[in-house]
Amino acid sequence: MTGLSPLVRDLIVFAAGAMASGVNAVAFGGTLISFPTLVWLGVPPIVANATNSASIWPGSLGSIWGYRRELRQNTEPRMLWLVVPSILGTLTGARLLRVTPAAVFDQIVPLLILFATILFALQDRFQGWLKYSPEDHGRKGLILSMVFQFFVAVYGGYFGAGMGILMLAALAVLGHEDIHHMNGLKNLLSLFINGVASIYFFQSGMVLVHETF
Repeated sequence: MTGLSPLVRDLIVFAAGAMASGVNAVAFGGTLISFPTLVWLGVPPIVANATNSASIWPGSLGSIWGYRRELRQNTEPRMLWLVVPSILGTLTGARLLRVTPAAVFDQIVPLLILFATILFALQDRFQGWLKYSPEDHGRKGLILSMVFQFFVAVYGGYFGAGMGILMLAALAVLGHEDIHHMNGLKNLLSLFINGVASIYFFQSGMVLVHETF
């Protein structure tokens, strides 16, 4: 949007980032606000995607502080195992994004946004499909959740919109029902996913750190 002044563009980016971080803290879907805003402002989609991952990371950090009591009181030690597939999956997804040709990414972005929108619309039904019986919430559920979390993190490292509902579904497999505790764990895992992706994208020179659009 070359017709906008730098100050107006900065204010739009700031507002979109703040709204996206707030939405992600209490639920999910913030990327559906911030990513399209960057593209609308003229940032190339791959750069916008990488920049978006880096920009929402502070929001994840803040949300951890907001849910610190739920995490401290209710988090089982085994939940920390989900950090491992989160890191490995994120690196895989970020690498895939880096090697994806810009023309190809431009074509699949609408499909990714459609996928995220469908997840957002069918969130309750989706979580219901993945709920197991209580006897499956032991080692079997943990292994299944770790495998599932790996692919969630691959998606998160590559694009990320709708990632929150996928993580809540993985936690539902482990028998979690308290939405506040689940949101706290989701934000903790998002902190690792967005943090690892941000480091990778910064080192790869994929993040827009000054105004060039």
